[in-house]
Amino acid sequence: MTFEHYRTHLSTLMARYSDALAKSGHDQIVICAGSQVVVAEDDRTYPYTPLAFAQQWLPYDLHPDTFIVFRPGEKPRLLWPARADFWHLTPTTPDGEWTALWQVEAATSLKDWLPALVGNIAWLGPVHPQLDLQRVDVNPTALKAELIYSRARKTEFEIQCLQAANDKAVVGHRAAGLAFLNGQSEAEIYRAYLHYSCQLESQEPYSGIIALNESAATLHYERRRFERPVEHRTLLIDAGANVNGYASDITRTHTKGSALFLDLANGIERLSLSLTDQAKPGIAWSDIHHGALTGVAQLLLDSGICRHSVETQLAQGIPQTFFPHGIGHLLGLQVHDVGGHQQDVEGRLAAHEDYPFLRLTRDLQPGMVVTVEPGLYFIPMLLERMDQENPDHGCDLDLIETLKPYGGIRYEDNVVVSSGVSTNLTVNAFDRLAE
Repeated sequence: MTFEHYRTHLSTLMARYSDALAKSGHDQIVICAGSQVVVAEDDRTYPYTPLAFAQQWLPYDLHPDTFIVFRPGEKPRLLWPARADFWHLTPTTPDGEWTALWQVEAATSLKDWLPALVGNIAWLGPVHPQLDLQRVDVNPTALKAELIYSRARKTEFEIQCLQAANDKAVVGHRAAGLAFLNGQSEAEIYRAYLHYSCQLESQEPYSGIIALNESAATLHYERRRFERPVEHRTLLIDAGANVNGYASDITRTHTKGSALFLDLANGIERLSLSLTDQAKPGIAWSDIHHGALTGVAQLLLDSGICRHSVETQLAQGIPQTFFPHGIGHLLGLQVHDVGGHQQDVEGRLAAHEDYPFLRLTRDLQPGMVVTVEPGLYFIPMLLERMDQENPDHGCDLDLIETLKPYGGIRYEDNVVVSSGVSTNLTVNAFDRLAE
């Protein structure tokens, strides 16, 4: 990430916040990164994740009890936690070329700086134990809605961070694929992923999914078994990485032993790349999802899994039995980034009438970063429901029975929407690694 890209990013943030503060009638804003949370009736803490609004301002991973103060027309202030501690690592003064753009100040308590703030003050983030609630306006609704809406469009600095997060995760994905081919367990595959992506489990942007065989039919599979299965048929790995708080979210499916299942996996990959090409400014995200359902229906027809035409399958909702989730979501400082249902800066929300589970209902805009993640799964519960509720489903249940042991397929890339050719950050990372 270059200094100039960060400078432009910071200028963009300052302009966004200046406009939002002017509209809300606030003179300045305090952004609280949050504090460590202690486990109930214990003296240990949960893994710390800074508030995304705070992390967005700075090019390093924030410490607990970091604060940003911004007043339009002035340099932003960074209050870093200058505490002395022999039990834990002590934060040090943030450094780097970027600090020239900031007022960097050490602080051990809110009392060091908060009483000096004047005017109508907005507070964004969790309420700090030392905060005097009479002095600030906590998380004002209109101001927060505008800031959420603008986060969907990424700056070049943010896109660079997201590309770096993809690069980091892809190294781990390659190692996990090799571990699968070498017959290792879910836990061993996960260990390889973490090692080669240079992460601890607590540093992942979300809990990585490592699913072997039938377990690939559980969309958010939580276990990582230590026992090696007798046969390795499928690995579905859904895992990402963090860079400066920005997340990658990547899924790949590896398989061996079934020519039909391999053909289906290759078909889902082709479908994903086709949908990525359709992700253009002005396109409704629901249209991309409909394209995914159509593509799944075509695969079911071509493979002999369902004898009905694509049109009949869509009319009966057959593809949803095999592809029950949405095609993707906004990606950024959070894996499921905020603002997907928000239609305007005022905060109006809208779900999709036909696809109420979609996480994104806005039309695509330049600078949005989205995941594109079609899938095809053999989920016993959904297959049984289809068979019971629709006797004319047209599916070959005997053929499906041979595919159940393989679980399912998902292919997920991270894509930057642009007015020209959209950029596939994930494919870029895999291509570079292959060089």
